[in-house]
Amino acid sequence: MNINPYPFPILTTDRLVLRALDMNDRDALLALRADKRVNKYIGRSSDISTADVEAFINKIAAILENKQGVYWVICLKDNPNLIGTICYYNLDPERDSAEIGYELLPDYQGQGLMQEAITAVINYGFDVMGLKLITAFSHPNNESSGKLLTRKGFELDSGHQYVSEADADGLLVYALVKL
Repeated sequence: MNINPYPFPILTTDRLVLRALDMNDRDALLALRADKRVNKYIGRSSDISTADVEAFINKIAAILENKQGVYWVICLKDNPNLIGTICYYNLDPERDSAEIGYELLPDYQGQGLMQEAITAVINYGFDVMGLKLITAFSHPNNESSGKLLTRKGFELDSGHQYVSEADADGLLVYALVKL
């Protein structure tokens, strides 16, 4: 598996730039991670402080430094402010696999922006990182996420071929295998 964080892999789409997270994103990331609508299906508390966000940004920097994942900030091409995030984590070099995760501020949902971001990140995962399997976990009631993943070619792992039922912990698991 090829993870080279330097230089950071900046990805672009028709409307988006996916770039590295830094402390300048602190306030926007606080707004994203504190939003109850974003957290509805994630099971994350909306009670978060600036110090929590700063610690999270430092954690992401360490994950990148240690080649344990890649975390992109999603921005509009004409505005460098964070509107969402997308990442690879839970890397498994033995299986050439990673889990993908994403979140987007509600004002930007329903516009096809996450479709653009996830397409760029999937391509990067398969073409640059050498992934052969990408998994995604989704809350059973999060229909939008399930539809997004299905549109992008993910299939529901209902037989738990890729992730055990215990590890799924009540979530739906989707898998995308590079053919």
